[in-house]
Amino acid sequence: ELPLVESGGGLVQPGGSLRLSCVASGFTFVNEPMSWARQAPGKGLEWVSSINIANLARDYADSVKGRFTISRDDAMSTLYLQLNSLKTEDTAMYYCARGWRPQVPVVYQGTQVTVSS
Repeated sequence: ELPLVESGGGLVQPGGSLRLSCVASGFTFVNEPMSWARQAPGKGLEWVSSINIANLARDYADSVKGRFTISRDDAMSTLYLQLNSLKTEDTAMYYCARGWRPQVPVVYQGTQVTVSS
């Protein structure tokens, strides 16, 4: 069983919205800052957003600030990313990872987001 399993990706038109989920297992989720990262075709892994424990702090990459919202449900050991006002350049595989702004995120299967008309 993978420790992090993402879902919620899909094909959406520019300006549309998606909500990504990441279910965690095998560690104490409530004690762990969590992050989202993405990898566009032909590019490296890019940090997107982080959330601290108890929702005390959030941070976003400039490219998504004001459009994406990170949240967590500690009772369900689930991390979320709400994607609004999507652009074609948001097309990427999205991954969740442990840690606050991890320099080398440890990622697993991811969920594909494709923004296209």
